[in-house]
Amino acid sequence: MFKGIYNGKQYHVSDIAEVLKRAWEAGVERIIVTGGSLKESKEALAIAETDGRLFCTVGVHPTRCKEFEESGNPEHYFQELVSLAKEGVQNGKVVAIGECGLDYDRLQFCPADVQRQYFEKQFELADALRLPMFLHMRAAGKDFCDIIEQNRHRFISGVAHSFTGCAEDRDQLLKFDNLFIGINGCSLKTVENLQVLAGIPLERMMIETDAPYCEIRSTHAGAHYIKSVWSSKKKEKYDPGCTVKNRNEPCFVRQVLEVVAGQRGIEDVGSLAKTLYANTCRVFFPHDLDTMAGVVLGDDCNI
Repeated sequence: MFKGIYNGKQYHVSDIAEVLKRAWEAGVERIIVTGGSLKESKEALAIAETDGRLFCTVGVHPTRCKEFEESGNPEHYFQELVSLAKEGVQNGKVVAIGECGLDYDRLQFCPADVQRQYFEKQFELADALRLPMFLHMRAAGKDFCDIIEQNRHRFISGVAHSFTGCAEDRDQLLKFDNLFIGINGCSLKTVENLQVLAGIPLERMMIETDAPYCEIRSTHAGAHYIKSVWSSKKKEKYDPGCTVKNRNEPCFVRQVLEVVAGQRGIEDVGSLAKTLYANTCRVFFPHDLDTMAGVVLGDDCNI
């Protein structure tokens, strides 16, 4: 979508530069571009190499795990992931393995047994490179946690991002002391979502956007806490000075922060931002945690 293409149709010119400009102006310090397949991971690394504030992951999303077998040589496909991840680590750009995990909501794209097989396989990559994991869990709490338990010695830390699970799922994840829970617009849709959010300790939480998806919409239960807004126009009426209606952007992470603060009755949003950003640095940028955790983001907020 940041190339102006929606469902295969070109609506406007690529606007990655404008999207990043809005992010930096909003106070975003770093962005991690997520890889969801071998091809996407290569593209993510290429994007990350264009700016010192951009980083990426290497891995295969659960709904794309059929690509291992469709390649005709699953082990060769995996070794290409290994080579790409090693290249990115050497360049200081690859900071995690993923997005990987289980998604039982979308089994039409990949059967559960194939998802499980190649979710486990990717722990080999995390173990070999001593990298954290960027994890995906949808409607698969038990199997997901069972695989994490069986492989907890093979990865140093990670985040179950875009969390939409129930209180039981939350509590199971929190039993793993090296796992954080990532919150974005999809995590804030319903009153029940907000109640589940309330039970996540701040020291175990991260915030994110998952842009261009998972924006906070006006119908979401947490939307009334939002204070920061940007002018938007429909993609058919693209304006480089505006966001695109119904397309999420990295700058909107501030809105996620505001919902978390509002839901918890926290007035010191800047302090909350520092706590959550420190969590992110602890997992993905541990070597400069002390430096980055103190960086202040416009209006005394850090993200």
